[in-house]
Amino acid sequence: MLDKSEIRFLPVGARRLAYEVRGDGPPLVAPAWWVSHLELDWQNPDVRQFWEGVAQGHTLIRYDRLGVGMSDREMHEGDLTLDGEVAMLRALLDELELDRVSLIGGSSGSCTATAFAATFPDRVDRLVLYGSYPHGEALTAPGVGDAIVAAVRAHWGLGSRMLSDIFLGSADATEHERFARLQRDSATAETAAELLSLVYRFDVREYLPRVRRPTTVVHRRDDRAVPYRLGREVAAAISGATFIPLQGQSHFPWHGDVDSVVRACRQGLASHAPPVPVADPREPVLLSRREREILGCVARGLGDREIAEQLQLSPHTVHRHVANIRRKLGAASRTAAVAQAARLGLV
Repeated sequence: MLDKSEIRFLPVGARRLAYEVRGDGPPLVAPAWWVSHLELDWQNPDVRQFWEGVAQGHTLIRYDRLGVGMSDREMHEGDLTLDGEVAMLRALLDELELDRVSLIGGSSGSCTATAFAATFPDRVDRLVLYGSYPHGEALTAPGVGDAIVAAVRAHWGLGSRMLSDIFLGSADATEHERFARLQRDSATAETAAELLSLVYRFDVREYLPRVRRPTTVVHRRDDRAVPYRLGREVAAAISGATFIPLQGQSHFPWHGDVDSVVRACRQGLASHAPPVPVADPREPVLLSRREREILGCVARGLGDREIAEQLQLSPHTVHRHVANIRRKLGAASRTAAVAQAARLGLV
């Protein structure tokens, strides 16, 4: 179970991006979907079932892109590019001091994950793509995408219900109403329309052949939002990628046969998994007095600058000590380091 959760905020200029760190273990990062809401999403039992299944044994990191959910709702034109999405993901990993992560990219988030893995291969262990596509123009017939965006911008109530029908397919009326309401709670009509237009503009065809990390592509055969053939094209363009076709028509992995999607995604995360160093509890972990002080501050949730001010050190020195602590504890993240230290009686 991923009961342990922290919602934090990453400063982006004068704005703040909301992200959640949940669970313990090697980091698994989910690039932002079209619209989302960290708090409201997790209240959906189907969403919880999916993420708890996929991320078992991992530290799951999700975030709301700028303009939606719990992030600041102000959105700039510069946010609406694939380069901007990749830069935001990189900034988040830097904030969390994560050198290498596994990425699970769903829907439009698969484009961000693909571009990041191709651009920064040394920072990615494994890549899992669900409901992915190589370029947005292939998602609909010519002109249809523009019509959908226009409908969302003109009448968010009708637009959200139309999108619910596309994404959820044969779900019952209660599910359709719940998702339509979630969309409206997560973003304004203008923001939703701008981000949907971005989804249709994404193009990762030049990145796909450059992905060199172990990759698994999962796609439902009758996906109503992203045609099955597009997932196959993604897998065919990535050298050595594994393609796992599944039955079903719902675009969201937490609807329909959730268990089959969880199994497929976990297969991708398990394949070629490098051993994760873990401190042997039979052997003492030797931390200096200063490292223990800093570890105690990390356990209280303090960031590097706050620790530096409290202990009268430079942020760079604190950062170096935290890296040493993580190395000695065999931890992939600050959160995992605190958990391991607690198990060893160091905090």
